[in-house]
Amino acid sequence: MAALRRRGHRVSGHKVGPDYIDPGYHALATGRPGRNLDPWMVGEQRVGPLFAHGSADADIAVVEGVMGLFDGAAGQGDLASTAHVARLLEAPVVLVVDASRMSRSVAALVHGFARFDSRVQVAGVVLNRVGSARHEAMLREALDELPTAIPVLGALGRYDELVNPSRHLGLVPAAERRSEAVAAVEAMGEVVARSVDVDAVVKVARSAPTAQVQPWRPWAPFSTRRVAVFGGTAFTFGYAEHVEMLAAAGADLCTVDPLRDEALPAGTDLLVIGGGFPEMYAGELSENSRLRASVAAYDGRVLAECAGLLYLCRDLDGLPMAGMVDARATMTEHLTLGYREATAGADSLLGESGSALRGHEFHRTGVTPGAGSTPAWRWADPSGRGETVAEGYVVRSGRVHASYLHTHWAGLEQTGSEARANGR
Repeated sequence: MAALRRRGHRVSGHKVGPDYIDPGYHALATGRPGRNLDPWMVGEQRVGPLFAHGSADADIAVVEGVMGLFDGAAGQGDLASTAHVARLLEAPVVLVVDASRMSRSVAALVHGFARFDSRVQVAGVVLNRVGSARHEAMLREALDELPTAIPVLGALGRYDELVNPSRHLGLVPAAERRSEAVAAVEAMGEVVARSVDVDAVVKVARSAPTAQVQPWRPWAPFSTRRVAVFGGTAFTFGYAEHVEMLAAAGADLCTVDPLRDEALPAGTDLLVIGGGFPEMYAGELSENSRLRASVAAYDGRVLAECAGLLYLCRDLDGLPMAGMVDARATMTEHLTLGYREATAGADSLLGESGSALRGHEFHRTGVTPGAGSTPAWRWADPSGRGETVAEGYVVRSGRVHASYLHTHWAGLEQTGSEARANGR
């Protein structure tokens, strides 16, 4: 993406799946919001319209995959995989191959990917972590033997200095290390510009058919006047469409940095606290007692996801938090990760009791609830034991919804009037 932008292209960056972190780096590379394409979260019928909306005014779009090309929702074939999204968009695929420990076998690997699903067009290969000029020559020689030619679009060496730092949930978000992240993206752009035939990549992209879909249009999921959205370095997770949908409601959007700001904006009638890494900033969040008190006293509507849930608990690893939810949060050694098909446990902003919604979990923390709490969601235990998981909290007569479940509001069902307003 950075290399294409250096060539003067208007680049739109997209990520397959629910991940929040990679789109943050895409935004640095492209200069426009990074976006997600996830058939599980929003329904496959919305993938094309969301892509058309996100790539409007761009002359090239790059969709970064997730895991392996055909890896999707567990136990459901390739649903929500990179291949699934490529089929929905009729997009050609550039296969990036880690060639660090192979030579002639690369041909068998690429041949297998290219033949596995005839509906997916593998249009080129980029060889990654190539050890030397001789190694590159061996790889290219092997790929020349393929029965159907697949061009090598580039070969990158081993650049260990370009590795971005990770921690317990993946890469450190770009917003937490902005100057270093900008430098890293620029350096990667330089490497790709001299190691990949960028013109050939553009040619591959232009082989895609013109999308025959109506672009998705933001619509108002909630009536609201002023929305306070947690941001800053501790709360970096959010889908670009959410802010656009709030703006479509005519809301005055205010960003609150809980590490700095000491009160919610006057007149706030909806507080949105998305995901992030509050566990990394628990001490500073706790020390901001004025904001904690402001949130605890707030009597309006609240939507809190994952990190937002932790902030609303009584404490996080023993440090006082806002206390709006009667629960205690702690870091754990266990990673909870996966898609969930949830049923609402009570009426809230996200749906009536009993309504269904899809989302995903991604955390290494746990919460211990107090007595008498009403769960936000219920879903089948993913371990397959036949049990039902009750998760999250709906409190204050449904005005507060706090849960680990990440949701994408574009996947919410519109009413008839909203759909007509959105051109459907």
